[in-house]
Amino acid sequence: MSAAAIALRHVSRRYANGVQALADVSLQAAPGAFVSLLGPSGCGKSTVLRLLAGLDAPSSGQVQRPADGVGYVFQDPTLMPWASVEANVRLPLRLRHAPRAAADAAVREALQAVGLADFARALPRELSGGMRMRASIARAMVTRPSLLLLDEPFAALDEITRFRLNQELLGLWQRDAFTALFVTHSVYEAVFLSQRVVVMGARPGRVVREITVDAPYPRDAGFRATAAYARACAEVAAALEQATEGADAR
Repeated sequence: MSAAAIALRHVSRRYANGVQALADVSLQAAPGAFVSLLGPSGCGKSTVLRLLAGLDAPSSGQVQRPADGVGYVFQDPTLMPWASVEANVRLPLRLRHAPRAAADAAVREALQAVGLADFARALPRELSGGMRMRASIARAMVTRPSLLLLDEPFAALDEITRFRLNQELLGLWQRDAFTALFVTHSVYEAVFLSQRVVVMGARPGRVVREITVDAPYPRDAGFRATAAYARACAEVAAALEQATEGADAR
């Protein structure tokens, strides 16, 4: 039995239209790890998340994922516009037919964790972009998943809000010890958040480099001013540039 929380072993994915999204991808993450996926657009990063979420199946190879307890945060908050923040966060528990009292407690805890306790009755249109993303994260975490998949969740936000949510996400990760797989196009975000950055090459997607970010947690704004952060960003940026050059040459 593997000690990994998640793993892809020699995974390929070819769609019915002939497009091969992934080719012989192998990667894994230990329980409680924070790993980021970085690579050119169209290299299969989101496909990896869908496979781990059980929303897609590989054409070949093996996917190891938790039997349950998977949360998914998309780039768009995908909140129900007619429902309150509380109702949006409660949705996964309703689908599981969770007992009312337990669901009430879980929703309150999730909203408190993301700083939205005072906005439980608000509608999504009444929230800022950052607050809507907090609501999306609360919805993904309300079931206390062992695996959290995040597909560029902060890409549309301004830098100040993005940095703040980066730090808040790390706080939740340290509190709950879930395994996190985070897709981003930002070198700086990947290095700030992660223990390990996996760089993928152009389609068909494959792992071309894995870089360890050997810096302690908790990490705050001061970490971004350190030489260690600058070195890690430079190393990841060089690997990404090589992967992108491969995309341009195709």
